[in-house]
Amino acid sequence: MGTSRMFRIFVVLGSAFMILLIIIYWDDVGASHLYLHTPVSPGPKIPHPPPHQRAQTSRTPSFLSDIDAFVNQFLEPGTGEPTDPVPADTSNQSEKAEERYIPRREWKIHLTPVAAELRERQEQRRRLLQEMCANDSVVFPGKNRSFDDIPNRELDHLIVDDRHGIIYCYVPKVACSNWKRIMIVLSESLLRDGVPQRDPLAIPRDLVHNSSMHFTFNKFWKRYGKFAKHLMKVKLKKYTKFIFVRDPFVRLISAYRNKFELRNEDFYRRFAQVMLRRYGNQPTPPASVDEAFGVGIHPSFSNFIQYLLDPQTEKEMPFNEHWRQVYRLCHPCQIQYDFVGHLETAEEDAEHLLRQLRVDNVVEFPTSHRNLTASSWESDWFSTVPVEARRELYKLYEPDFRLFGYDRPDSIFNE
Repeated sequence: MGTSRMFRIFVVLGSAFMILLIIIYWDDVGASHLYLHTPVSPGPKIPHPPPHQRAQTSRTPSFLSDIDAFVNQFLEPGTGEPTDPVPADTSNQSEKAEERYIPRREWKIHLTPVAAELRERQEQRRRLLQEMCANDSVVFPGKNRSFDDIPNRELDHLIVDDRHGIIYCYVPKVACSNWKRIMIVLSESLLRDGVPQRDPLAIPRDLVHNSSMHFTFNKFWKRYGKFAKHLMKVKLKKYTKFIFVRDPFVRLISAYRNKFELRNEDFYRRFAQVMLRRYGNQPTPPASVDEAFGVGIHPSFSNFIQYLLDPQTEKEMPFNEHWRQVYRLCHPCQIQYDFVGHLETAEEDAEHLLRQLRVDNVVEFPTSHRNLTASSWESDWFSTVPVEARRELYKLYEPDFRLFGYDRPDSIFNE
């Protein structure tokens, strides 16, 4: 009888111990796996505390309030800066991958603050955005809608890095390849031999623009279902949001040079053939880009502008992202960006931003040595475009000029 009684006692104690383990595991791990597939992490700066010091999440609040509580414990509002040393979940990672939490280079210690003129520059750009969004003279489609009214398909340019609390809206032809590289490094979404890729320039171009490498807002619906929009708004409130822009007309010139003056089979078939048929006096254009370039045929810059101004263009499909207006890509009147960079001041702005994000010890913005399209070339490029067409084009892109502080190019309107 004594042996049987002892056996029953051990069974009861063992069962209680297993239940306790399940509860502890759920408190430590379960919530993060349910609510955020990619846990918010302070990155390499924060050491792992002992398990008994980990903050526990409540199991009783509603689903939405629990999401808020979970995100709030990591970030100060609008800064993307950790408030508590909460460890990343590394339960399924190899020991080799633990290297990711070791600083990749000697910590940068800034003995002086960011220059006052750089801080003032950012304040002016943010203030201008707010003023233009409130200005009734600046009118464009979707300006006054709420964030909830933005269709999911229009949120595909907002890249989220939960590890550092960053949201980046990328604008094609505005150094977006290099900023996407930086987002891949920061989010650690690309592994080499089990260790995150640390050199932005070592990331192949085909991966840089591969949508699977980036977690964007339009993917929230598939992951979070009906709670997606709520979680987006939580992250927009808590994370640091940034965007880089450039002179709208110079961006168009850059897009034309890259997509139609170089051999690009996809853009030739989708767009160049249409331009050649409609405006280039080529009823049967060559079937491939190689054939077209072989006989010296490609749409002119004037053909490209005609295509943009033709009402038939947007009836068939929305503008391609390389020439779509920034206000349509990044929704600056619905999203209050914390940092607005200009390509014209890219190096200063990039250094300022990485310091503000406190990741300048982790990654550096790659210096580009490519031949950049200059604003001084505008007169030459638009010389073949009728003056009236130039004025119509300005109307099409005027919101971008005014929202981001670019002067109206009067010199090309008075020729």
